[in-house]
Amino acid sequence: MLARLLALALLLAGPLAPGLALAQAETGFSRSLTRVVLREAFEAIIERHLEVAAPEEMALWSLRGLGAVDTGLTAEVQGGLLRLYLGGALLAEAPLPSSALAPQGRPDLAAREPAEQLGETLSRLYAQAWAHSPQLRRTGMERLIQAGFDEVFNHLDPYSRYITAEEAWEARQRRVGQSGLGLRVASGPRGSVVVAALEAEGEARRAGLREGDTLLAIDGIPVSARRITQAAELLEGPPDTQVRLSLRRGNQRLTLVLRRPSEVLRSLRTDVLDGILWARISVFSAVTTEQLAEALNNAFAAPGPPRGVVLDLRGNRGGILTQAMGVADAFLNSGVVAQSAGRHPDARRVWQAGGSDLAQSRPVVVLVDGRTASAAEIVAAALGDRGRAVVVGSATLGKGLIQIVVPLPNGAEVLISWSRVLAPLGWPVQGLGVIPALCTSLGLEATQQALQQLGQGASPMQPVLDRARRARAPVPASEVVALRAACPPAEERDLDQQAARALIDNPAAYRTALNP
Repeated sequence: MLARLLALALLLAGPLAPGLALAQAETGFSRSLTRVVLREAFEAIIERHLEVAAPEEMALWSLRGLGAVDTGLTAEVQGGLLRLYLGGALLAEAPLPSSALAPQGRPDLAAREPAEQLGETLSRLYAQAWAHSPQLRRTGMERLIQAGFDEVFNHLDPYSRYITAEEAWEARQRRVGQSGLGLRVASGPRGSVVVAALEAEGEARRAGLREGDTLLAIDGIPVSARRITQAAELLEGPPDTQVRLSLRRGNQRLTLVLRRPSEVLRSLRTDVLDGILWARISVFSAVTTEQLAEALNNAFAAPGPPRGVVLDLRGNRGGILTQAMGVADAFLNSGVVAQSAGRHPDARRVWQAGGSDLAQSRPVVVLVDGRTASAAEIVAAALGDRGRAVVVGSATLGKGLIQIVVPLPNGAEVLISWSRVLAPLGWPVQGLGVIPALCTSLGLEATQQALQQLGQGASPMQPVLDRARRARAPVPASEVVALRAACPPAEERDLDQQAARALIDNPAAYRTALNP
């Protein structure tokens, strides 16, 4: 491979040999750092992204992405060469990176060499672009890298993206901040997780944590930079509970016990009206499952327990996946909650319910709208598919891809879609969204007619639901459009609550909608 990289270097020096002016123009651009950033990002994409992406295609996309910063920069493939132009003049060219065959069960080995080639090729071409484009130099090195990845991800999926170092820092703060422990973690040397910052009056500083400490485990679970989001979730937790941190400080190994603050933002609002428990979840935070379990247990332990439950997920954009699984589990005794599928072996999972039905088999209605997304869609799909709840409202957003966060050497991150969520019956949430059994987005008259038909034992949404549940990924765009048109996405309306109450008040209509 070294010989190939040397050949690339010679060829890249071709049409415009770098001289003193080039060296001066490259001030502020680190080719070595760019090469490593590109290599690590592309290795993760090739190994883990949900879809197969050919290295030669990604090389061309990356180079064309620079045109978003300087429209004079263009790229093409000609005669097996990747060519970079500025204003029509050839700046440099290089052989296209090649794909490698993966040994059975080892996608990581197939990713390594193409990623090395991409890092080497693109970093040299980027250096040429930087040297000759004032626009690129004005916007800075990180914007150059981001522009390349933006174009790559435009071709892959709607949710994968490159996150700049500043955005990544803010995102890590948000992910960790929910715990209220007063610390921020970051990726450190050799894939470690380090304490990057401490609040002056925070619990972490009071407990003796110091900036620069390396976190080894949280509550006995090892942590690493490749799974920094897991570290953030482990730091979060119910209020007034303890978390045990194992860490390294120099040559010392220490264990510190921190207590989470007693006050946290509640993600659940509940009310009991006319014998119905209304539970609205705005986001799936670190304590949502605990809050819902407490609300259900208290309601059904009280004299005159609820005759039904309305779980309101309208406007809920998602949150912590494990919390969403816990919410679905609160209404199920056993069986599949959700599945995930992807190219990488670790992306394939099945989540099983393992608790008890805290609603004690009472009728459950789940309210959704066009803004219901991600983890909230998983809950609605699980309870609908399992016949535990009737879904009411409009088609949901259809965000059914799971991302992993890959930290990069420049402090940035790439967010990579590596698996798709499948409902218990096997249909994909991505694109389709959740189609309700009782649609309210077609207006009052249509909703009233549907309720009347349900009460008579007929479900107007049955053909659409049957067709949606038979869908398998990838679903053709024409099929997605046709299915969602049966109940177009809409924002929440009072009619949703009225329809939910009508179903609980009419057991016959509820039973028909539950098993269309």
